[in-house]
Amino acid sequence: MPYLTAPVLAPGTLSSTAQPTLPTGDGLLLRPWRAEDAPAVHAAFQDPVMQQWHARAADSVDEVGGWIEEWRKAWTQEQTAQWAVVDGGTDLLLGRVALREIHLDDGQAEMAYWTTPAARGRGVAARATVALSRWALDEVGFHRLELMHAVRNEASCRVATKTGFALEGTKRSAVLHPDGWHDMHLHARVRGDGPPSGER
Repeated sequence: MPYLTAPVLAPGTLSSTAQPTLPTGDGLLLRPWRAEDAPAVHAAFQDPVMQQWHARAADSVDEVGGWIEEWRKAWTQEQTAQWAVVDGGTDLLLGRVALREIHLDDGQAEMAYWTTPAARGRGVAARATVALSRWALDEVGFHRLELMHAVRNEASCRVATKTGFALEGTKRSAVLHPDGWHDMHLHARVRGDGPPSGER
């Protein structure tokens, strides 16, 4: 039975080229992960705030090295795309931004991010999210990007709102964190939405 609509993005849209490095235009770079990033990622995951909002713990640098290898391979599988967020001058790791749950046929993906403790309060997550959103929607041609966070994670909600991800609703008791089930805010940006409020 034939489909009545064509895929929004064809297979190979991502994997046919090397994963790009994306500048934010204000001093940050989104670049592919490297094996030597493992100690910095391991250190970031020792932070209590990271442990509060993430399902995984990092027990060793070697374990994180395995994650990074998975993140690097994921680009070719076109289901997840992960970037390290670094200082453009020093290459110091400041965070991570990603497209998860990629569905090329529908032109949709889920945005995700975290920042290291030292990077918080500097707009790193917001700047990286704007850069990745612009690339995904305007350059690649994704139609819709979703962003979810625990309702209690007010810092993440501020990032979503600041970067133009409209709040669409609440998914009740949707994600299990170490302290129990959490309601999740669902935000989204659709191709053609106006720029984030900070860019008008």
